[in-house]
Amino acid sequence: MKVLFDVASLFFILYFVGLNLGYLILNLIGAFSLHRYMKLMGLSRLPSDFGRFEPPVSVLVPAYNEALTIVASLQSVLQLEYHQYEVVVINDGSKDDTLKVLIDHFGLRPYPLPGNQALPTAKVRGIWRTPRDPRLVVIDKENGGKADSLNAGISFATHPLVCCLDADSIMQRDSLSSAIAPFLDERSLVCCGGIVRVANGSRIEDGFLVEPGISKSWLARFQTIEYLRAFLFGREGWSPLNALLIVSGAFGIFERRTLIEVGGYRVNTIGEDMELTVRLHRLLKLKNRPYKIRFVSYPVCWTEAPEDIKTLRNQRIRWQRGLLESLSLNIKLLFHPKGGTVSWLAFPFFLIFEALGPVVEMMAYLMILMGWLLGLVSPTTTLIFLFVSVGLGVLLSVSALLLEEISFRVYPRYGQIFKLLIAAILENFGYRQLNTWWRLKGTWQWLTNKQATWGEMTRKGVGPDTASG
Repeated sequence: MKVLFDVASLFFILYFVGLNLGYLILNLIGAFSLHRYMKLMGLSRLPSDFGRFEPPVSVLVPAYNEALTIVASLQSVLQLEYHQYEVVVINDGSKDDTLKVLIDHFGLRPYPLPGNQALPTAKVRGIWRTPRDPRLVVIDKENGGKADSLNAGISFATHPLVCCLDADSIMQRDSLSSAIAPFLDERSLVCCGGIVRVANGSRIEDGFLVEPGISKSWLARFQTIEYLRAFLFGREGWSPLNALLIVSGAFGIFERRTLIEVGGYRVNTIGEDMELTVRLHRLLKLKNRPYKIRFVSYPVCWTEAPEDIKTLRNQRIRWQRGLLESLSLNIKLLFHPKGGTVSWLAFPFFLIFEALGPVVEMMAYLMILMGWLLGLVSPTTTLIFLFVSVGLGVLLSVSALLLEEISFRVYPRYGQIFKLLIAAILENFGYRQLNTWWRLKGTWQWLTNKQATWGEMTRKGVGPDTASG
């Protein structure tokens, strides 16, 4: 029995070493990439006439039962600092007065439907426009879900690039310009994702974030650290390798013709944003088509994070299911001869450490605890395990916060940094393990093919009343 525990302990220790070593390598790549990006930003905050060279963009805004917030959301999007863009709102069969509110506020009028629809969707009932602002287009369709709504927006968009937004995304005025810049530098770019930050506790005015803050909720603080770690290190690390496997649905810009070429968003998956990104890699690799998928580190989008356990649990279960669906639906990409770094590095890493991670990690915690209680695992082995599983996690979280401060200093007050530093340490003691349990439940739901739904997001708002400094 002791030999079995010794072998298992060694395996789990090596697994966590491999996991954290992989993240540390991504950290180094991300740090160098971010340093280069910051130098380029320092050399050029582009001149005022740069807008003449910006390609036109269609901003897609899916809306379902958004009667109370849709006007404010659109007013902020219509104030973005960009030379030429349209805002395509897709009313996804809302049961409330979303469409009526839009018609009344913007003076919308019926507009003839184009003859051809590039992507199949639920029935489109009509298109509305307004003489007050030619940039605004409203598509009214039967309910089909977010992915179906985005496909409708892609179909009727008139510009070569489309920007897909979550309904709760809070943009900055220069968000589009920041995310579009890579398209001007690289002709083979088909997709670019922007960084997403937690807005809880920040001050919002007229739909724009004017003062970053820290929420009083420890759950929101932990998620602030998670987002920094995931975006500044994870996605910043994979981007230079052209191996980025997810462009967040909260903010991503795509080449429209390529989206149509690969069939748009898949409507029968719960992780449509990641699945689309992985499918882009797979199909373009198989076609031997030169392409790049990039990530932009400049803070371009903010989102409200859940502050209650139930909503957060449901979110993490969905994310895990979405991950497993995305990998399984595109499994042919794994170790494909034409796949390059995506097939031989990113896909195996996500499969071993992200998809299988909850199972292995939960088994490790239970076996080490049981072995320690039964005296079958030595105190030295237990300490080594805690160091590689928890200690290195603290190092990664703190280093993400450090890189944030060196690069952007979004949180300028020492009190804010101190609170986030405490959160970066504490999240590894309980919160991370709870996340592992939720992800394990998501894995089980995927294995048993349990019906998945998005559920309702319990929102508390992101105004200063939720901030602590």
